[in-house]
Amino acid sequence: MRIALFTETFLPKVDGIVTRLCHTVEHLQRNGDRVLVIAPEGGNITEYKGAQVHGVPGMPLPLYPELKLALPPLGTKNVIEEFNPDLIHVVNPAVLGLGGIFYAKSMNLPLVASYHTHLPQYLQHYGLGALEGVLWELLKLAHNQADLNLCTSTAMVKELRGHGIERVDLWQRGVDTEMFQPHLASTSMRDRLSQGHPDSPLLIYVGRVSPEKQIENIKPVLEAIPGSRLAIVGDGPHRENLEAYFKGTPTHFVGYLRGLELASAYASADAFVFPSRTETLGLVLLEAMAAGCPVVAARSGGIPDIVTDGVNGYMFDPKDENGAIAATIRLLEAKEEREMLRQNARKEAEKWGWAAATAQLKKYYQNIVDSKSLVGAA
Repeated sequence: MRIALFTETFLPKVDGIVTRLCHTVEHLQRNGDRVLVIAPEGGNITEYKGAQVHGVPGMPLPLYPELKLALPPLGTKNVIEEFNPDLIHVVNPAVLGLGGIFYAKSMNLPLVASYHTHLPQYLQHYGLGALEGVLWELLKLAHNQADLNLCTSTAMVKELRGHGIERVDLWQRGVDTEMFQPHLASTSMRDRLSQGHPDSPLLIYVGRVSPEKQIENIKPVLEAIPGSRLAIVGDGPHRENLEAYFKGTPTHFVGYLRGLELASAYASADAFVFPSRTETLGLVLLEAMAAGCPVVAARSGGIPDIVTDGVNGYMFDPKDENGAIAATIRLLEAKEEREMLRQNARKEAEKWGWAAATAQLKKYYQNIVDSKSLVGAA
């Protein structure tokens, strides 16, 4: 099968969406399918794992310069026609994705859309909460053009259906259990993350450093645990503000880590603290669990699909100001329980490899293509 994938974000950017797309492209290509990725240009990337990457010019988003607003230029149609796709898949249709929808309709191609970023909730963190209703209407208009809409958690499936988006189904989670493993814990990484205090309780956050992640809510947790250290792994538009906010605390802004370094960082920490309430899935949680790092996360969005409270991690009520503090203290104080959580977290992650997630997606693709063919034949 030949799939034209329109995405608003791709390499060299690093986040959960890009990680999912990279693994998906890799597994599709490995299984004999062919993928054309159409994304905002960046880093002179023209190929990934055998898939052609067609970059289109884009402008940085004012509130979030890491993201680019990109409209496909006129020549994009020639690229698509030359590739001759069986199906178009648009990821988070916002600007570039609208071009994907247009081409699918004008070329009478099957169309799949997927929802990965909970944009309506993001608006609150950028002072634009009044526009939430308008944004849902725009999302509904775009997504209802698709033959199938996919979400990465049951909570998001329910939410999209509740806002009038049709033909919604679940695209199961996936994690690289070969990369992220508990045995990658190391004294040297722990020393690096804690800035020379490896014997101190070590908290870690991994992910985008932006307002909607609510990283500032980790500060009270850090201050409530004597001698604890915090490592923030990642980067983003909110980093400078957070560096000022955490000034005077034992917090280390590590920046991006990749590959085995990232896997070692997860495995070397005592607790992964994740206060975000805007997660459609929370891929970093799965990565932490695969690495055997116990998680403390807000009971919100897609997180309850991953974390079973008291079994493979702890959840807290995001409305409870002391919830994250109590959950993290409980985790750190109960060493035997923490070891049980580590083991159960790893077992949960082992159920969700990328091969299975991509096989499910391919089945969705095939069903849509077959249904479209039957309608055309009729």
